[in-house]
Amino acid sequence: MIDRIWTRHAGMVALCFGALGALIYVLMITVTLAQIETISGRVPFDLRPLGYSPQDAALLLEGLGVEGRTYYLSHQIPLDTAYPALLALTLISLMRWCAQDAPTQTLVWVGIILAIAAALCDYAENLGIVVMILRWPDLSALIVHASSVATVAKSMLTTAAVIITVLIGAIAAKRRVRPAS
Repeated sequence: MIDRIWTRHAGMVALCFGALGALIYVLMITVTLAQIETISGRVPFDLRPLGYSPQDAALLLEGLGVEGRTYYLSHQIPLDTAYPALLALTLISLMRWCAQDAPTQTLVWVGIILAIAAALCDYAENLGIVVMILRWPDLSALIVHASSVATVAKSMLTTAAVIITVLIGAIAAKRRVRPAS
């Protein structure tokens, strides 16, 4: 019963989570991450889908200076604490809504797992960034590598979750256009 109620309202839930997530994403891209790049002259950790080396991390953190590192912690990290959950909830709600009449839910469950894993990797990335900033200039290569791996994993898992969501949406649209006989 609860599952049916959830599925019926999943479209509205996806819209609400998606709107809030999009707002935060736009704020991060146009304000906080842009400011971090302006201050440091370097691409922020969050925007490096292929990862970064300890040397890259040191150059970014040095370029930020005390004020830039404080800005990263006080502006970017709070926004990026809300965003991963909102993105995952948006994708999960959208997948559930699109696949509510699907004969099998296997693809949906794979997509849900990927969306949750992407959010967890984003949180691991954020934790690594916070540790790097707080411990600067004592930069641990292990923390940098772990954060970089989390960044790469977040990028790959997010891409896979979005692709599966689009695939589920396309299958649902095709099914609705051409109903089964």
